[in-house]
Amino acid sequence: MPSCEQLSELLDPAATVLLTVECQQGVVGPDSALPELAEEVRSSGALTQVARLVAAAHETGVQVIHAIAERRPDGRGANRNARLFRAAERLPVQQLTGSTAVRVAPPVEVADEDLVVRRLHGLSPIQGTEADALLRNLGCRTLIVTGVSANVAIPNAVFDAVNRGYTVVVPRDAIAGVPSDYTPAMIRNTLALVATVATADEVLACLRRPRHAGRG
Repeated sequence: MPSCEQLSELLDPAATVLLTVECQQGVVGPDSALPELAEEVRSSGALTQVARLVAAAHETGVQVIHAIAERRPDGRGANRNARLFRAAERLPVQQLTGSTAVRVAPPVEVADEDLVVRRLHGLSPIQGTEADALLRNLGCRTLIVTGVSANVAIPNAVFDAVNRGYTVVVPRDAIAGVPSDYTPAMIRNTLALVATVATADEVLACLRRPRHAGRG
């Protein structure tokens, strides 16, 4: 675990961006296309922790980006080259552009200054989207990755960010996957090798920590 000083150094608000991954109604909401995942993210408290981190980011001037996965009603541009994509086509709830399913789910709040990155293809909120260009234009050095799922999109986001030179912080209790014991195993055996792993409370304390004059 990083020390408070080490984590605080990484989380300079002027150079930190908070990313929420697929925290959308059709994924984590009560009418989710993936009810097992929705139940896990809510019962584990992960969605509540994401909401707390987003609220703190709004308070401290940390930029928030919400990454949303969606598809056109005609399916144009969507992948079909993996079982996951083909199964998604048959789900009773579709993540259709403009629908309620692709709105950020409560209790996570979206502020006017937040950015929303939508993707029609692939597994990653960073690869093949405008996220990387936005992060560079924002002066991001550290990316806080939260949301779902620890099975697919979260590791994709972490790897893609690290490969592009960002330092990644993963609040362990602000991500979720299925089954419930998979997330800690993914964190311990994979994400901890490439990212700084902390708790949401530790991240919150650092974001709210007073800064020296001249720092963001």
